Amino acid sequence: MSLIKAVELMLSEEASGVKSVLAEAKKVARVAGWVAQAFKRGGRLIYVGAGTSGRLGVLDASECPPTFRAEPGQVQGIIAGGAQAITRAVEGAEDDEVAGGRAIQFRGVSNEDIVVGIAASGRTPFVWGALVEAQRRGARTVLVCFDPGLKKRAGVPDLLIAPATGAEVLTGSTRLKAGTATKLILNLSLIHI
Repeated sequence: MSLIKAVELMLSEEASGVKSVLAEAKKVARVAGWVAQAFKRGGRLIYVGAGTSGRLGVLDASECPPTFRAEPGQVQGIIAGGAQAITRAVEGAEDDEVAGGRAIQFRGVSNEDIVVGIAASGRTPFVWGALVEAQRRGARTVLVCFDPGLKKRAGVPDLLIAPATGAEVLTGSTRLKAGTATKLILNLSLIHI
């Protein structure tokens, strides 16, 4: 495939991912309303993910103070494997469900907060551990994933946002179309602040 054809193919795939997010607009708007309410009562928005999903959450959280004048700590990103996982893969960290729950405990999550799990597959144990613990503590919970057939587990999360982005151009990657769709959803979740 020529370079221009490869670029056109990837752009076409990205555009289809954006369209899939549009189909979830009502759910994304509901989350944006929850975030605005949480901030009014002094709560926080906490993103939780692993790998690319975790990095996007950390990136979004770090951009909120300069972009939206959010208070430091008002939007936080938790990534499986800790700070070192932002720049270097920490193999196996995404599989530790208990560590996900501990990360929520460590931050003192309460019913004032909103916890948004980000997991392209929808199956990441670290994220599920965080969501279960957050909901146990009374926080509202959201899962952003790209498996429209995924089901809630025992009432977790409160809201599931699962655009049907389809297969990636590069098999196994979640940093392309799913990454773009994730960033769009995170951007839109903060539309009311």
